[in-house]
Amino acid sequence: MIAAAIFDLNGTLIDDMAAHGRAWASVFRELGVEVSPRRFERELAGMKHGETFEAVLGRKLPEAEATRLGNRKDALYREIYAPDLRLLPGARELLQRLRAAGIRTAIATAAPVANRDFALDGLGIRPLFDAVVGEESAPRGKPFPDLYLAAARAVSADPARCVAFEDAVNGIRAARAAGMHAAAVTTTTPAEALREAGAEFVFPDFAHLPANLEALIFS
Repeated sequence: MIAAAIFDLNGTLIDDMAAHGRAWASVFRELGVEVSPRRFERELAGMKHGETFEAVLGRKLPEAEATRLGNRKDALYREIYAPDLRLLPGARELLQRLRAAGIRTAIATAAPVANRDFALDGLGIRPLFDAVVGEESAPRGKPFPDLYLAAARAVSADPARCVAFEDAVNGIRAARAAGMHAAAVTTTTPAEALREAGAEFVFPDFAHLPANLEALIFS
């Protein structure tokens, strides 16, 4: 029996990874580095800001510089995505069904507080979650399991009785490393890549959950 459903935020509940990619590419362009926005969507999603800078530049930035540039990127992301802020089809209904069934719900995201507030409060969905776990609760971002394990602790659930919802390879790897069931939406990553990373269930949005995933959660 599933005790908790744990959701990634960016790219999973909201289809915003293209906006993140554009914002990251703009910030790196200011540093004199050209990076495709798609790289951030496909390869770097789920990392903390400092980890992203290190992955692209091949070196760590001083903490103050990483914070300044990360804040610049996030402000640009919110400006780009604000006109399109909306939940993925079926997401609100699934969250309501989970709550009605007594299944605990949580967010596990490397997104900073300002971005979490932008989405959760902008969409009015914060009351649908028992816990919101962010980068401050885990020493490492995805693909490490830290965020998902912290979310399971926050809702007092055995990871083996949790299902994680993701959109990125790093997120699927993190969920599987945490010992959770892994389900993925294909907003940013092809189904084959998600399955290769360990996703047990793959679907286009929450309005089209596979029957075996429905059975796992609600039977």
